[in-house]
Amino acid sequence: MPSILKSLKLLADDTRLRLLLLLRQEELSVAELCEILGMGQSRISSHLAQLRTAQLVADRRSGKNIYYTAPPEGIAPEVGAILDATALELPEAKADQRGLSVARSKRADLSREYFNKMAGKFGRTYCPGRTWQGVSRMLFALVPPLVIADLGAGEGHLSQLLAKRARSVIAVDSSEKMVEYGTQLARENGITNMEYRLGSMENPPVEPESVDLVLLSQVLHHAPHPLRVLQAAHRILRPGGRVAVLDLLAHQCEQARELYADVWLGFTEAEMTGFLEDAGFAAVSAEIVSKDEQNPIFQTLLAFGSKA
Repeated sequence: MPSILKSLKLLADDTRLRLLLLLRQEELSVAELCEILGMGQSRISSHLAQLRTAQLVADRRSGKNIYYTAPPEGIAPEVGAILDATALELPEAKADQRGLSVARSKRADLSREYFNKMAGKFGRTYCPGRTWQGVSRMLFALVPPLVIADLGAGEGHLSQLLAKRARSVIAVDSSEKMVEYGTQLARENGITNMEYRLGSMENPPVEPESVDLVLLSQVLHHAPHPLRVLQAAHRILRPGGRVAVLDLLAHQCEQARELYADVWLGFTEAEMTGFLEDAGFAAVSAEIVSKDEQNPIFQTLLAFGSKA
């Protein structure tokens, strides 16, 4: 636990107060913090370094980017009380909240814009990690008939395959164009036990404890908060239900951020099992199931978890 006295001294600076108020709400990059506060990178980095030394913030490197957030063990109650009071009195607090909303919107807009452009093209365009070898390993592990929720379903090709054996399938996606295209495609293929719903992976429009299986196929690395997505999956699963996650193994291809709107550069097996366990799943497992033949040699990770 960081020193209370040292923490209080650091809080005497308005900029550090503003940073802590923001990072207690959202993990943000240095660039995003510079934009929200309207300050230069060197100034922001200097304050962040002091806060990190005092264990008031934690950092995470993802490729060339460094993200900051509140420490996993939380902030001391005394410091938290000061932050709560400051949020009401600091003149810049309201503007910072508006800036945070803009930053969140930009993240969502970037991802939505990419998937709107890709609607109708996924089946004919290369996308890292989308291999039939990996998909088949996931399908063989399933036991039909089930009520299935496919979160981040895209055009719904996987959902339609599963609908042939499942009791029913709920395909959820945040892209209006994807939902429109997938609904039309299912109608054309005569699939009647599949329903498309517009919504986010963090808060899917699915009733709690109403499905037997949740699928997350090559979508978790697009999520700003993977743990929240898995917690949502846990929430909509019936007791005894399972989650299946097919995603990219951790890699160093920075271009994936611009080419495919990736937020995370894949996950290690340890990270994936950690997310699943933190979301409340038991009987967690993760393994590498395929490897691309062309550069940059993406590998596919398959993970499972059960709701007790």
